Amino acid sequence: MRTAKNWAPVLSACTLAVTLALVGCSKDSEQAAQGAAAQQMPPAQVGVIVAQPQSVENVVEMTGRTSAYQISEVRPQASGVILKRLFTEGSYVRSGQALYEIDDRTNRASVDNYKAAERRAQANLNALRTTEGRYRQLVGSNAVSKQEYDDIVAQVRLAEADLEAARATLKNAQINLGYSTVRAPISGQTGRSSVTAGALVTAGQADPLVKIQQLDPIYVDISQSSAELLRLRQGMKNGALDQSNNTKVKLKLEDGSMYPIEGNLAFSDASVDPETGSVTLRAVFANPNQLLLPGMFATAQVVQGIVPNAYLVPQVAVSRTPTGSAQVMVVNAENKVETRTVETVGMKDQQWVVTKGLTVGDKIIVEGVAKVKEGQDVKPSPYNPNAQKSDAQQGAGAAQGQAKPEAKSDAQPTAEAEKAPSKQATETEQTTTSNT
Repeated sequence: MRTAKNWAPVLSACTLAVTLALVGCSKDSEQAAQGAAAQQMPPAQVGVIVAQPQSVENVVEMTGRTSAYQISEVRPQASGVILKRLFTEGSYVRSGQALYEIDDRTNRASVDNYKAAERRAQANLNALRTTEGRYRQLVGSNAVSKQEYDDIVAQVRLAEADLEAARATLKNAQINLGYSTVRAPISGQTGRSSVTAGALVTAGQADPLVKIQQLDPIYVDISQSSAELLRLRQGMKNGALDQSNNTKVKLKLEDGSMYPIEGNLAFSDASVDPETGSVTLRAVFANPNQLLLPGMFATAQVVQGIVPNAYLVPQVAVSRTPTGSAQVMVVNAENKVETRTVETVGMKDQQWVVTKGLTVGDKIIVEGVAKVKEGQDVKPSPYNPNAQKSDAQQGAGAAQGQAKPEAKSDAQPTAEAEKAPSKQATETEQTTTSNT
């Protein structure tokens, strides 16, 4: 006869066997349920665009600064005391406009002196010419020697030279007198005046009286690395880029806004700066409203060649691998997801410019990229960004609509709670009255 001690191992073994059988059945049922769910789950809906090659401008962004089209540092060319300033600081002046008036009494006296010297030289020449005419008649009758006649002719020539020198000296004095009025050499915007009335200035002094800058048009000096320039020229040499005759330049300002007027590329420097390793390019922009001022930082977008057979892919469709390679997801002929490694050369209108990795007709997944993976069955449909925006707006409107009733329902208990104490107080008053 078996005791309870003898039956214990048998019972433990039976319990273990039953437990294992139940676990196995549970796993089999779970796998079967997952398989059935996978078979019943429809393919994920994704929005795609069809890859179509096109010629895309190779737009290069480079930083730079604005500089005045013309700069003139106005200095006096005559010495004297400033009598008055004839312009308003910061105003626009035209070429030839009077800016300062310098005391001209000394220069005016010099002009008068040289005028007298000219008249004296003219009178001396007239006298010698009269004498030379008489000698010419007398030398024929031997009344005057040939030597005397030659001497008077030489004196006439010297007097003519003296008259020319006197006239030149007078002209120079008149020019210096004109310098007593300091005029603007160019048209442009004036800066701060460094002198006031009563200041003594000297001809050719080091410090300018005022600086004038022409701001319309205006230059934008931009720098391009020599490595980028070399890549660009190699791309044009091997056919990856076509030479573009389009020299238009767009400008992005410091606040991120775009300057409304396009500029033109004026020139490219012929040498590389050894300190910065860059080449200087200069663009010219019209600046009628004086929006651009010298010294402003800006980003220039320069078209340097055309990329043939390129694909424009929205930013959301391009992802990066841990190594930095760009990749996109496409839908193959069997409506399965494939991953493609692509090569980009820049951006245009918020889209990546892809040069390698895609073929004509590829269906690039743009909407639903995050919910699909390699090899998954999907149901592609044309990507419509406008529809996505309208759905988002409708969702926001529905959320606001739901929030209002909830707020109302929350407010009702509060009102009832406020009424409850008043009702209780009324009942208490009635009880007290009846007892009385």
